[in-house]
Amino acid sequence: MNYDFESKISRKNTGSSKWELMYKCYDKVCDDIVPLSVADMEFHTPPCIVEGLKNFLDEGILGYTMPYDSYLEIVKDWFDKKHNYKIEKEWIVQSPGVVDGFIAGLKSICNEGDGVIIFKPIYPPMIAAIENNNLKEVNVPLLNHDERYEIDFEAFEKAAKDLNNKVLLFCSPHNPVGRVWSKEELEKIGKICLENDLKIICDEIWMDLVRPGNEHHIFASLSKELENIIITCTAPSKTFNIAGLKNSNIIVPNEELREGLKNQLAQMHLNSINVIGYKACEYAYTEGLPWLKELLQVLDENFKLCEEVFSKLNLPYSKAEGTYVFWVDFRPLGMDEEALHKFLYEKAGIFTNPGKNFGEEGVGYERFNVALPTKVLKEHLDRLVSEIEKL
Repeated sequence: MNYDFESKISRKNTGSSKWELMYKCYDKVCDDIVPLSVADMEFHTPPCIVEGLKNFLDEGILGYTMPYDSYLEIVKDWFDKKHNYKIEKEWIVQSPGVVDGFIAGLKSICNEGDGVIIFKPIYPPMIAAIENNNLKEVNVPLLNHDERYEIDFEAFEKAAKDLNNKVLLFCSPHNPVGRVWSKEELEKIGKICLENDLKIICDEIWMDLVRPGNEHHIFASLSKELENIIITCTAPSKTFNIAGLKNSNIIVPNEELREGLKNQLAQMHLNSINVIGYKACEYAYTEGLPWLKELLQVLDENFKLCEEVFSKLNLPYSKAEGTYVFWVDFRPLGMDEEALHKFLYEKAGIFTNPGKNFGEEGVGYERFNVALPTKVLKEHLDRLVSEIEKL
């Protein structure tokens, strides 16, 4: 490989959210332990971004910055060439993150008490966004067929017909179960939304991270009718490991939805992005594709390693089609939540995201982040296997 996906990096005492949360869980963590939790990577940020920012800092001024024409062209070009979706520059709205984007989207569409449909288990900030803004959660749990998760279309259509429900808050590819929704599934969801005047806020932050044999379809690209009801939340952060630079591109073709979103972001004082975030996205989308191609190979290798290990342990898992998270059912071990986490932390040195955070459907599950050097992941999984065998 041309890029370094093998070096083990210590982020101890650097303020890394993932690492600091690990130490809060258990203060006796050995220095060789790497957290497998919060969804950023244990890889160096792509050299094209690092070198680009160094050069920019030699010449640039770090003042207030707004979207500039060449930046918008670069984002537009990425969607066209990488995802076969032609967008217009005026459709692009900036926010510091996709969470800010979908919260602003909810506030712009809904009144207090309105229903928001979600499919649990789901990304925890989606659950919090509904609760914290006095909206009504309408959960249509995903159907789990032998660890392959699917939409319960009968229940979804029933929820969509309720006039009190205004929005589908959707995750594509899906976090935490790793589904890359098929075109047919998306079209069926879209048809139900169109027939029932239901808007869609679609978090597609994982859009670039898809395993071989799968294809991600940007939901809004499927038809002009769907494009007119969808707010698409995207960012370069997951793809290129730059979440700390706080820049997301929210794509909103419908002018009324777009102006409502922009007004809410302005009221929340979240309509200003730092210049480094703009430049990092620019370097990523113009020079980062070779790095991304190698990253996808490493992630696929890591997923295969996890599949092999958990198959031998007879612990069911959802076969990830995209993202870099791996969803594992630990219920066969027969432990309650407290006992499981004490075992994982103190015995195995494994720090993951508890499944209960993703909704009641996740109780007994753990979400693993596999975006780290393969040899380091193997060390952690070997330790887990050893401790489970002792049981």
